[in-house]
Amino acid sequence: MNNQELIKQVKEDQVKFVSLQFTDVTGTVKSVDIPVKRLPLALEEGVWFDGSSVEGFARIQESDMRLVLDPATYAVLPWTPEEYRRARFFCDIFTPEGTPFEGDPRGTLKTVLEEVDRRGWIFNVGPEPEFFLFRHNGSESIHPVPHDVGGYFDFSANDEAVRVRTELMDALLGMGLDVEMGHHEVALGQHEIDFQYAEALRTADNVLTLKYTVKAIAAQHGLIASFMPKPIFGINGSGMHCHQSLFTKDGKNLFNDPTHEYHLSQIGLGFIAGQLKHAGAMSAVVAPTVNSYKRLVPGYEAPVYVGWAQINRSALIRIPQYNEGREKSIRAELRCPDPSANPYLAFTVMIAAALDGIDNQLPCPKPLNNVNVYHLTPEERAKMKIPELPGSLAEALRELEKDKILQAALGPTTYSAFTRAKWSEVEESRLKVTDWEIERYLEVA
Repeated sequence: MNNQELIKQVKEDQVKFVSLQFTDVTGTVKSVDIPVKRLPLALEEGVWFDGSSVEGFARIQESDMRLVLDPATYAVLPWTPEEYRRARFFCDIFTPEGTPFEGDPRGTLKTVLEEVDRRGWIFNVGPEPEFFLFRHNGSESIHPVPHDVGGYFDFSANDEAVRVRTELMDALLGMGLDVEMGHHEVALGQHEIDFQYAEALRTADNVLTLKYTVKAIAAQHGLIASFMPKPIFGINGSGMHCHQSLFTKDGKNLFNDPTHEYHLSQIGLGFIAGQLKHAGAMSAVVAPTVNSYKRLVPGYEAPVYVGWAQINRSALIRIPQYNEGREKSIRAELRCPDPSANPYLAFTVMIAAALDGIDNQLPCPKPLNNVNVYHLTPEERAKMKIPELPGSLAEALRELEKDKILQAALGPTTYSAFTRAKWSEVEESRLKVTDWEIERYLEVA
């Protein structure tokens, strides 16, 4: 739609307020709200805002920034009351000089995707974000309890969790997401809603849309929706497996080679090799919280060891089994990301790592088919040259400090802001005294 058609649609939708959305480097959604009467001017000129207090944005003396609306991201927020109905646009951020702001995560992804576009390619991503629905455990408790007692793919004809999940799916469909399925996950109170893969920028927008829609509608039911990677000890955490592929603009899957044993082209093999090479540094961005590394441990279906396989789910990258006649479905599933990641930055480092593997024709190691890496001893893994992912956010950040390819993809402004925020998180976590420490040491020390 052009601007006039868009304004007409907004009037038909009876929108009263418009949220102009963007994220800070950590992936937190920020919003500037305007009355709908200011939308025509906003579409023409953008909206100025003070970015000095936003994580990773400008210093005080450089605080003025301009939001430029992306008309393709218009959607009505279905949970808002009719008398105050709101819509949203995702925005790109520009400096007073009219240039894209280098610390804008959405702009960071757009920059690396320009390189993909110059090659005549499209980078598609299909994420699978998992989340928990919790009940409040008392009015002030920070230890919520699972909303249901279901298990993996469980069905109940009169399950409140099913009704909430159905409402969530309906809201997401109304906001333009091509929802494919929703189901109960392995853990109590854990769910997954999958939507159709798309070009990486649109997919990143969709991930953010899903996260705040789930949170908003859960809150209307008196529930807490959490995308925290490991909210409960002893059960599976929440991941965001990302199915990735490269296509030409005329629809050819660049991963497909019918003559290869696993139907993988040299581009596909280079893609895998690049992500394996950069896996340690990449984890700082795709699993970016202290809590992420409570999920990335053996025994809970989360990948820990750096390798790839066709069927083996213990590998970091899985190539779903090829089915005859479905050449376009060949893809690489990266299993270490979690939904706490900023999707713009996660997809940035994922494609940057892959392009390094493709451009430099990095050798792809042998697949880890027919071996459960979790059952190997450290000596066996060392003999097979299977490295581990970092065991903590601090270790991952140190890997990122050594990775010039991923640093260049993030750009100096975003890289500096991201690592500054994440080292601050690491240092803050070191100061906290946990329940486990009290139980372990209070009486015996």
